[in-house]
Amino acid sequence: MLIIGAKGFAKELFEVIYTNNPNEYICFYDDVNPDVPEILYKNYRVLKNMEEAAEEFRKDNRFCLGVGNPEIRKLLAEKFESIGGELVTHISKHANVGHFGVTFKPGVVVCGGVNITNDIFFGKGCLINLNCTIGHDSILEDYVELCPGVHVSGNVKIGANTFVGTGVVILPGITIGSDVRIGAGAVVTTNLPDHVTAIGIPAKIKS
Repeated sequence: MLIIGAKGFAKELFEVIYTNNPNEYICFYDDVNPDVPEILYKNYRVLKNMEEAAEEFRKDNRFCLGVGNPEIRKLLAEKFESIGGELVTHISKHANVGHFGVTFKPGVVVCGGVNITNDIFFGKGCLINLNCTIGHDSILEDYVELCPGVHVSGNVKIGANTFVGTGVVILPGITIGSDVRIGAGAVVTTNLPDHVTAIGIPAKIKS
């Protein structure tokens, strides 16, 4: 299994995978940061170019996204799928997931302390960071990113490629468009259209 990235969130994703299965074969990929060593944590290789990744995929084509930012996650997913990679989902054993009607598309990452109730849809490549809650009948479209401590109430819809900052609260029944940015600590009390940035309590669109 290849983790795309070797810094920042990649380390947290590594912990999710390792805790779920300490015997899982893992290596990292980083062609951006020259200071990343060839071996992490004394045991895990770091691949440095796409040729090495393609060779790795001939043995095990699974990969996951160890970076934040919806646009970057989408681009990296497409890049590694184009050389035969299979984007896979990882759900921490320390997350609580409802038993009924929960759908995870490929590439979703759910970190520890997350609470997910029933009848919730997660699109491809969503990132649900530490200690988030997602209420019933909500829809998170492709590559939505929830930073730590976000609380999504029931019957909420969040459009594709939307970034929700740390500690945001989204009230019940709210619809948020695609490509939206919501600043840390905001409380979303009204619907938000596509391609806006919203901040504050209550959240207001930033001009």
